[in-house]
Amino acid sequence: MGKIDRFEDLDVWQKSRHLSQIVYSKTNEGSFATDYSLKDQINRSTGSIMDNIAEGFEREGRKEFIQFLSFSKSSAGEVRSQLYRAKDRGHITNQEFESLLSQVETIGKMLGGFMNYLKKSEIKGLKYKVEEAVVEYHNLKSEI
Repeated sequence: MGKIDRFEDLDVWQKSRHLSQIVYSKTNEGSFATDYSLKDQINRSTGSIMDNIAEGFEREGRKEFIQFLSFSKSSAGEVRSQLYRAKDRGHITNQEFESLLSQVETIGKMLGGFMNYLKKSEIKGLKYKVEEAVVEYHNLKSEI
């Protein structure tokens, strides 16, 4: 197994992208489509999760990456709150709410675990990861 060279290879980014696609689709259905404020806000928040992972990764420094992962985790919290509003307004069913909430909670846990791993890591820049660090990250994501 080699080093991670692209943010697109990170499982947490892939899950965030998938969540963003689902939320975008849901916000274009029924009453959600005309709740312009919430629709825009939740789409920006889900996009922010994946965008901050990408931006932090591309900065190539561990401390900056941790900071941007923290921004992503905060955006995941925003999405959770917005999902409650969407449910309360009748835009999504209880089943859709539970599914989306579960997905965003998983992403938040993955982000928190990844930040903790990076805080303890001796790796200073992502482009110089050694194979052992990549294996440890993959082990971490499989625990979540």
